Amino acid sequence: MITGQPPLDRLLGVTSPTFTLPHGAQLPRLGLGTWPMDDAAAEVTVAAAIEMGYRLVDTAENYGNERGVGRGVKASGVPREELFVTTKFNKRWHGVELAAEAYERSLDRLGLEYIDLLLIHWPNPGQGRYVEAFQGLVRLLEGGRLRAVGTSNFKPAHLDRVIAETGVVPDVNQIQLSPTVTRESARAYHAAHGIVTQSWSPIGGQSKDVLREPVVVEVAERHGRTPAQVVLRWHMELGLATIPKSSDPVRLRQNLDIFDFSLSADEVAGISALDQGDAAGADSDAFGH
Repeated sequence: MITGQPPLDRLLGVTSPTFTLPHGAQLPRLGLGTWPMDDAAAEVTVAAAIEMGYRLVDTAENYGNERGVGRGVKASGVPREELFVTTKFNKRWHGVELAAEAYERSLDRLGLEYIDLLLIHWPNPGQGRYVEAFQGLVRLLEGGRLRAVGTSNFKPAHLDRVIAETGVVPDVNQIQLSPTVTRESARAYHAAHGIVTQSWSPIGGQSKDVLREPVVVEVAERHGRTPAQVVLRWHMELGLATIPKSSDPVRLRQNLDIFDFSLSADEVAGISALDQGDAAGADSDAFGH
């Protein structure tokens, strides 16, 4: 079993540094989230973001925008091998053969030759088939159809079952994580098993109240940065990967411009103190699709 924090690797393109994943792929630490864009918005935003230097794009079956994401990837003009595309599938595909069908359906919607990382979107433990779904991902990985395999919204207990029953460690677990939902125990579990933690809703969701928190505002003023840049830098200081969503060109550039400054340990601790506990986030034992 691979243990320890994944190594920080080379710069991909001209922007985000990468992690070397357990199965060898290079995952950009900062990418573009696309929920809740529709196909039209995703096509325009993805193409623009890639032109700015983004190399990771995240989508999902449930977002309903895979076609737009794929068109944006093609419109960017950047060679496919320089990009990292992630998508996720829903609980109807929780099965060994079903996971392969989910892959093919997403591939068809994206209009691409391959997907880099495929995630089980939610564990849906009440259904009880997420291990079989992961076994399907492992088959795709072993067959060379994927560069990496992972999970989304899995708790340590879910990951324990996956690892024990398949013998394979996910490359990534994508979870809701922000200064108000820091997921300390999940992060510790991931680090102990060599799993990359990738944060969704990294600046706190639609309300973005965290950007108005005095500690965040003060740190931003101290560094001459926006509150959002400070929060995204906080994710980097914690050793995470993240996928902030924006369709605004100015914010897209700002989100990517976080690799030339750092936060002190005290600043990181102050922002982390905003944590409201796991109960402030989505409960994947009770919710899923």
